Amino acid sequence: MSLYQLGDEQQASLQKIRKRVIEAIGKNMDLYGITLSAGHLYGLLFFADKPMTLDEMGREMEMSKTSMSTGVRTLLDLKMVNKVWSKGSRKDLYEVEYDWYQTFTDFFAIKWRKAVETNLLVLRKAIDELDKLMAQGEEYEEFKAILQQDRLKMKQAVAYYKWLDRLIDSMESEEIYKLIPKEEVRD
Repeated sequence: MSLYQLGDEQQASLQKIRKRVIEAIGKNMDLYGITLSAGHLYGLLFFADKPMTLDEMGREMEMSKTSMSTGVRTLLDLKMVNKVWSKGSRKDLYEVEYDWYQTFTDFFAIKWRKAVETNLLVLRKAIDELDKLMAQGEEYEEFKAILQQDRLKMKQAVAYYKWLDRLIDSMESEEIYKLIPKEEVRD
């Protein structure tokens, strides 16, 4: 059933509720590094009863096509929105990804994996450099003590990033849901 098949009072009541949810979603999208307007766009698509074009979204949100395009591109990159095909339509259509578990996994796996790889590379190189300095046989015990302290801190950071890598693996393989099951939705 389409929203427009409802009476004016019913539409207004439902729109008020939806607007509150869209506003909350938009405000909390900063967790994903998404602007408030892109968050509102996600909320609009969340409640849409069919995929929408950029023009339709722009009219609904009273935003320029450029702003809509930027917001949709951000949401596409984060796999929060999907481009869909519709027979007879020459314009791109977009719909929200309703599996929020997958959206969470995709977003954080992408971001965290990049951080893990970058930081592990830097930390391992730094540890090698510290090892070389310690092997040079410096006579200054204070210097060696500082090198050892730094090395230990870096080893602890490496251990954390290896743990984070395993966490990402568990999210991507969905093993995490054995430990923390998805909530069942009952009507």
